[in-house]
Parts: sequence; structure tokens; C-alpha cells
Amino acid sequence: MATSAKSFLADAGYGEQELDANSALMELDKGLRSGKLGEQCEAVVRFPRLFQKYPFPILINSAFLKLADVFRVGNNFLRLCVLKVTQQSEKHLEKILNVDEFVKRVFSVIHSNDPVARAITLRMLGSMASIIPERKNAHHSIRQSLDSHDNVEVEAAIFAAANFSAQSKDFAAGICNKISEMIQGLATPVDLKLKLIPILQHMHHDASLASSSRQLLQQLVTSYPSTKMVIVTLHTFTLLAASSLVDIPKQIQLLLQYLKNDPRKAVKRLAIQDLKLLANKTPHTWSRENIQALCESALHTPYDSLKLGMLSVLSTLSGTIAIKQYFSSAPGTAATTARSFDLVKLAQECCYHNNRGIAAHGVRILTNISASCQEKDLLPLEQDAVFGLEALLVLCSQDDSPGAQATLKITLTCMVKLVKCRPHLSQSVVESLLTQLQSAQDAARILMCHCLAAIAMQLPVLADGMLGDLMDLYKLIGRSTTDKKQELLVSLATVIFVSSQKALSSEIKTVIKQQLENASNGWTAYRIARQASRMGNHDMARELYQSLLTQVASEHFYFWLNSLKEFSHAEQCLTGLQEDNYSSALSCIAEALKSYHKGIASLTAASTPLNPLSFQCGFVKLRIDLLQAFSQLICTCNSLKTSPPPAIATTIAMTSGNDLQRCGRISNQMKHSMEEFRNLATRYGDLYQSSFDADSATLRNVELQQQSCLLISHAIEALILDPESASFQEYSSNGTAHVDSEYERRMMSVFNHVLEEVESLNRKYAPVSYLHTACLCNAVIALLKVPLSFQRYFFQKLQSTSIKLALSPSPRNPAEPIAVQNNQQLALKVEGVVQHGSKPGLFRKIQSVCLNVSSVLQSKSGQDYKIPIDNMTNEMEQRVEPHNDYFSTQFLLNFVILGTHNITVESSVIDSNGIVWKTGPKTTIFVKSLEDPYSQQVRLQQQQGQPPSQQQQQRTAYSRF
Repeated sequence: MATSAKSFLADAGYGEQELDANSALMELDKGLRSGKLGEQCEAVVRFPRLFQKYPFPILINSAFLKLADVFRVGNNFLRLCVLKVTQQSEKHLEKILNVDEFVKRVFSVIHSNDPVARAITLRMLGSMASIIPERKNAHHSIRQSLDSHDNVEVEAAIFAAANFSAQSKDFAAGICNKISEMIQGLATPVDLKLKLIPILQHMHHDASLASSSRQLLQQLVTSYPSTKMVIVTLHTFTLLAASSLVDIPKQIQLLLQYLKNDPRKAVKRLAIQDLKLLANKTPHTWSRENIQALCESALHTPYDSLKLGMLSVLSTLSGTIAIKQYFSSAPGTAATTARSFDLVKLAQECCYHNNRGIAAHGVRILTNISASCQEKDLLPLEQDAVFGLEALLVLCSQDDSPGAQATLKITLTCMVKLVKCRPHLSQSVVESLLTQLQSAQDAARILMCHCLAAIAMQLPVLADGMLGDLMDLYKLIGRSTTDKKQELLVSLATVIFVSSQKALSSEIKTVIKQQLENASNGWTAYRIARQASRMGNHDMARELYQSLLTQVASEHFYFWLNSLKEFSHAEQCLTGLQEDNYSSALSCIAEALKSYHKGIASLTAASTPLNPLSFQCGFVKLRIDLLQAFSQLICTCNSLKTSPPPAIATTIAMTSGNDLQRCGRISNQMKHSMEEFRNLATRYGDLYQSSFDADSATLRNVELQQQSCLLISHAIEALILDPESASFQEYSSNGTAHVDSEYERRMMSVFNHVLEEVESLNRKYAPVSYLHTACLCNAVIALLKVPLSFQRYFFQKLQSTSIKLALSPSPRNPAEPIAVQNNQQLALKVEGVVQHGSKPGLFRKIQSVCLNVSSVLQSKSGQDYKIPIDNMTNEMEQRVEPHNDYFSTQFLLNFVILGTHNITVESSVIDSNGIVWKTGPKTTIFVKSLEDPYSQQVRLQQQQGQPPSQQQQQRTAYSRF
């Protein structure tokens, strides 16, 4: 995962990248020293880019000290530029090593006579609050500046006070009274009060501080009833409650009170916005009375905009635990039906509202109630939800405005959710989708196709019924090459692939190919081929890849497409397998292996240093080895016929005490085969662990391959090697898990079928008979007959995470060792930066980084002493949590044995679920352990026969001077 290129620091200032970092810094420094203001400003604003490229402390420290110098001596415009850079680079501030020096240079400007310079300095201090939360001189300056007569300076002091209050408990406690005096003081203008009030949201460090701030806000909200004041005070109130947690129920009541009683629309809107915030953050604190009050307000309000807001809060709550509390804690639940609840009445009333947004929230509430309250008899509600969804579908599918598309997305998401938890509704939902698909706008058709694909994946029973309608629509698509038409071709083809689960008929293939020839570009054809590979339609995929080979602009793309074509051809060869026909199975596997070997050569040629295709190569190599193992197993099973056990096999078995010997040479071959499958399972596990950025479907696919290896090894053991102790309990529960794709469903059914066969044979017959070998061969053929699915991560990387490590001390040249005396310990500092792509944490996030340091003695120098084994190697492990994507830690290493030691630092990642991912990188440095001078002297003297005591006296005499 991590880049193999070493960080600039790893080369200790002498490598090529280090030169880049230094030269970049020198270039910017030259700009800072320029006499022209424009060049200085340009140099300052280029610093964030430098920090992004070289995010290690040694460079960031130097850069910030240079910026602090510019801040100290420059004019106000330069200071403003430095302030903006500091605010942009907030996550790098903690890497400043000389914080005191940095603050001293910045702080000197606070004594300026220019109030604007003082204001910029205060904002600068506020931006640095995370690294200097307890600096008393900064606290004092902020307090002083709050009393200034210059508005710009006071506003800057308010900004700094808010930032320091968020970081420092002492500052928050100290400034709280000052802020309350200013807010309540008659001399303070109203606009300044409005800016001071939000500081109180940070007074959550302890209960008494939060309580006093809450009392003050309570007074303010009653003393100053003007609209602006109420809005700012209520919002601060909400943020304070959300941070301190204890007052959230009270705050919900207060907001509902304002929503109900305050006649001003602006205040009502603010109350709704804050209720939404609390519904997202703490849905469990909403009582039945709270939800009831909100329902009543929504039922009685005449304004659509407010109704929309309230329904948005209710639809958020309906997807959480709050909805269960609402229905379960109702008085007289037994007597009341679901329809008699106000929430249900409101949702039913809104389902057919002329405002699309209100209608969408109405059906969403009904869907969530149907999904989460399954123990209740909700048949009427389900019908209401379906009718509401169908009405919205008709309304939105004819309109291609952004608002209609957003509503359609909500509608289709609700449809998928409803079908998932209430499968009996699926038929009517699918029929309405197919009917509407004919007349809808292209933008709506694309979304509806995604919805149909999701439903067909969950309920494959429905898939066949869709096919006719889909093919008719596919033929009807016009010949225009607009983006929407191209997208629609891909979406429709995906649904067709999902619907025709077993294999594509030649008619379907012809229709798809004709449309692609008529109206598509190469990218559309590639995307359809990619979907065919994911769904296991390899013959279609192969033809499409073949047609694209000559349409790409680079050699790497050609090799990539060629490898995909070969892989599709290889998998296509395996579709001709038939049970009980083992010789044709061997020839099919051999043909597939031939194509796979061609494909892997092409895939290797397609990789580049920036895109090494490591997952793809690893996955394909494992597939090749798995096919070879399957082929070997079939040959081994056939060997029972070609070389049956000799006549004296039983006697050999009795004399050796090994009962398996009576089966002849097949027993040893089976043992090797079983070990090979176990080894393959381990390698699949390693591939899984190294794929931190893969989506869940890809990981599940790798897991299924691993399980198929374990299944065959278990079958060999249970049938032939150790039938007595074979246990079927641990394997039998696999089928109960929820399955997400047709590929997984088919693999699971094969697993269960094979296990049943093995278990029944295991009980009836002693090994080894032709029944046992036939069972193993049929298991292999059954596994291979399920077309392999090439999942998304094989083609597309949606999340990208890499780690860059820097070790210090580092040698000038990577091949040179670092010199260390054998009576000293080496302090190895490991620093690292986590780098992300455009969507960080899309599938999983890094919780902590595990650093493993090990050293191995490479070559000894000097005499061979007997040294305890503990001193021979260093093995250490530490876990560090990255902060702002940066981490650092230290290791103390012993090198008692003289010679060259190889130190390896390997990083792995632990995600938020505690799962360890072996992502790398692995960095190596060499250490040369030298004998310390005194020991060397003593040894030499002993060799020459001199007593060491005299030398000892000389040494102590010298050491005095």
C-alpha cells in the first residue's frame, strides 16, 4: 500500500528527494528575502504546497521559523498571508519542534502601536491555540485586547478567545466571567454581543462551568427577545448542550417550545435546524413526548417550508432507535393500531403532498417504520409506503431537474430498503419500476437501473422476469452519444447481466454488441466489459476486451486490456466442465492455465512504478496456483486407477503401524495435496490482509477463494487421511450468513453440497475407494463451474491510503551502515505520515499504526564469544495513534555482538474495528557494531601479556583532565 520510494528524510539529507525538499525550501527562502513585496507574498503562499509534499517535522519546523521571521519584520499584508498559511496548515502545527522560538517571534508584534498588526497577531495566536493552549502571556494579551477601543482588534480577540476556550480549561474558566460581564454590560454594542455569545459554546470542560454558562444563556434568551439575539443564543445553547451531553433532553424541550410558541419564522427555522443536529447526534435522548410534540407542530403548521424541516427531523429519527421507543412506550399499546399514531397520520398525509420534498420525507418515514418495527402488524402501512413510493416515482421520473433527481434517489433507496426487509412486496415494486422505465427521462432511467440491479442482487428469483422488458428497452435506446445515453447503456447492461444470472444467450449478446457499435464510445464498452467480468459473463467480456485492444493510446493500456481478455478467455474455458468427466476437466484446466500464463505476462507488462498492480498480480497468481492444485488433485485421484495399492500393502501397513499405507502411494500424494491447499488458503489470507483499501465485496470474494481451499483440504482429510477425527461442526454454519451477490450465493450452495457429500461418504465407507476420489474430483469441478467474479478493486481503487516512514539516524548512503559502539544502545526514531487519496476513510479508517522493529546479525567481526541468544536479535513492537495523519515513536536497540546488523522496520495498520492490515511499508537500514576503545585496549594488552591494572591507573589519570 505504501509507496516504496523512501521519504526524503530516510536518506539523511544526502539522497535525491532530500535535495528536492532542501532546494524547494531554499527557493522559497530566496523569495522571502526578496526586496519586492509581490515575490515575498508569492513565496509565503507556496508554503502549504511544500508542507503537503514533505510533511516531516524537520522541514516544517524550519519553514515555520522562516515564516515567523517574516511575520515579525514584514508589513501587515505579509502578516495576513502568513496567518492564512498557518490556518491552512493547521494539522502540521504540532510538528513544530521549536515552539518557544516560533511563539516568541510571532508574539513580539503584540506590542506594536498599530492595532491592525495587533489584531493579526491575536488571530495568529488563536490559530496556534492547539499547540500553545496554556501560554499565560497569550491569555493575558487576549483579555487586554477585549477591552480595546479598536473594533478590528476586539473582533480578533474574540476569535482568539473562542479558539483558546476550546483548547484550555483554565482559559475558559478565567474568561467566562469577563465574557458574561461584557455581554450583560450596557456599554457593549449589540453587534459585539452577538459575536461574544458563541464563545460560550466552548464552556463544556466541567459540569459547573457548563451549568453557569447555561444559566447565563437562559437569562439572555429571556432578557433580549430580538430575533437575531434569540437565534444566536439558542444556537450557542444547542452547541453547548451537544458538547456537555447532560442537558440534551432539556435543550430538545426548549427548542420544541420555541418551535411551537414563537411566531417568528426565522426562530422556528433555527429551532428546526438545531433539532436536526440533535437528532443526528443523540437520537436515543428523544422521548416519545418529544416526537409527539414535533408531530403535532408539523400537523398544525400552515407553512410548507417549516413542515419540510420538521419532517426532515422526523425522517432522521425514524431511521434510529428513537422510532422503536416511540412505538413501544405508547400508552395502551395493545389497544391502539399502528395507524392511530400521530407520526403515521402525518406521514400518510404527506405522502401525496404537492411538495416533492415533503412527500419524499413522508414515504421515508413509512418505509423506516415498516423496516424497524417488524414485530407489529403493519400490512396497511406497507401498502401505504408502496403506493406513496410509486406515486413519487411517476412524478420524479418525468422531470430531470436536480430537485426531482434528489427526490428520486430518496425514493429508490426506500424501495431497496423496503424490498430487503419485506420480500413479499418486491413483485409490485419491480413491476412499477419496469413500467416507469419505458417513459422516464434518461437521468431517471440510470438511477432506476441501479435500483433494479440492487433488488435483483438481493432477490434473484425476480431477475428472470425483468429480462424481456430490459431487452426491449435496450433496443429502443436512441443513437445519440450524449453522456446520459452512454451512462444509461452501462446501467442497463449491468441490470441485464444481473438478471441473466446463469449465462447470456446469443440473442442478448447480439443486441448489446449492436448497440455498442451504433452508439457508444470505447470507454462505455470498457465499462460494460468490466461489469460483465464482475458478474461472471466472461465470454461477453472477452469479446468486448478484444474489440477495444486497438482503440487505446498507450502500451500499458494495451497490455492491461490484453491481460483482461486472456483472463476472461481462461475463465470461459472452465465453463465447459462436466461432472464425472475428469479427462475433459484436466484439458479444460490446462487450457485455462495457458491463457492465465499469457495474461499474467501481459499484466506484468501493464504495471508501472506509480501503478504496480500488486493486488491484481497477487490475485491472478493465486488463481493460477489454485488451478494447478486442482489439476494435481484430479491427477492424484486418477492415480488410484493407474497405480492401485500393491498386494503387500496391507502387510506393510500392519508392520509400520500406519493404516494409511494400505492405500499405496496415493496416501502420500494426498498429504502433499492437502498441505498445498492449506498453503494456498494462508496466501489468500495474506492477500486479504494486505488489501486495506479494497471494498467489502472484493474482500468477500478473496475470503470465498480462501474458504474453497480450506474446504478441499478438509475434504481430503475427512475422506482419506484422517476420517476418524474429522469434524463437520465448524464448517456447517456458513450457509446461514446473509449473502450479497449471486457469486457468493452459488459458492455457498457448492460449499454446503460438498460438505454434505463428504459427511455422508465419511460415515459409510472406509478409505480409499473410487467413491472417495470421485467425490473429491466432483467437488473440484463444482467449485470451478461457478464463474469467477472479478470484483471492483481489481479494476478500480476508490480509497487510497499510504504510509511514508522516516528513520533517524539515517546513513548518508542507504548501503552504508551506521556506526554504534557495542556497549551503547541505539535510539532509533521512527516517524511516519499517513497519506490519503480523494476519499479518505471511504471503506475503513486507520485507528492506530503498529510498528515492528527487528534486527538480524548479518556478518560477525572479531572472536566468536558465547553470548546469550537474547542479545543476538532485537524484536520490538509499538502501537501509535496518528494525530493529524502524523505519528512518531522511538526504540532502544542493543548491539552487543560485533558485526553488521540489518534493522527492518515494518508498519501495519489497525482499523477502527481492531483488525490488523499488513499494509507496509518495510524499511531497512544497516548498523555496524564496533568494539568500544577501552575494551579494545584491554583485549590487545591481554594478548600481549601485559597486566591491565597499570593501564587502568593511566586511564583514570587521563580521565581527570
